[in-house]
Amino acid sequence: MSDEVSWQVELAVKPARLGEFRALTGEMVSATRAERGVLSYQRFVSDDGASVQVYERYANSAAALAHLENFVVQFGERYSALVERKHFTVFGKPSDDLRRFLDRFGATYLKPLGDFAYW
Repeated sequence: MSDEVSWQVELAVKPARLGEFRALTGEMVSATRAERGVLSYQRFVSDDGASVQVYERYANSAAALAHLENFVVQFGERYSALVERKHFTVFGKPSDDLRRFLDRFGATYLKPLGDFAYW
């Protein structure tokens, strides 16, 4: 079974703030590119610019937790001023430490359906 952990987050962009959120996302992408264990870091926006879907995947819980700790310090306040989290779904088997951290974001956890050789 893989140690990978990932999540999908649905965000509502605050009115007239998409440009600011796009600029902040550029900073976040640059900072995250230097982190170890980040396998995927993507953002998708609706046609009307009101909704953003976040998809992130990490090699393991330690990499995910390190990313989140950096994120909160560097970007957390500005990020929260621009968007509202609607849903935060975590996939995999996060460590207890990572779960405690993610609980503050109202995360829902989904584990693999069986010990199949997923890819």
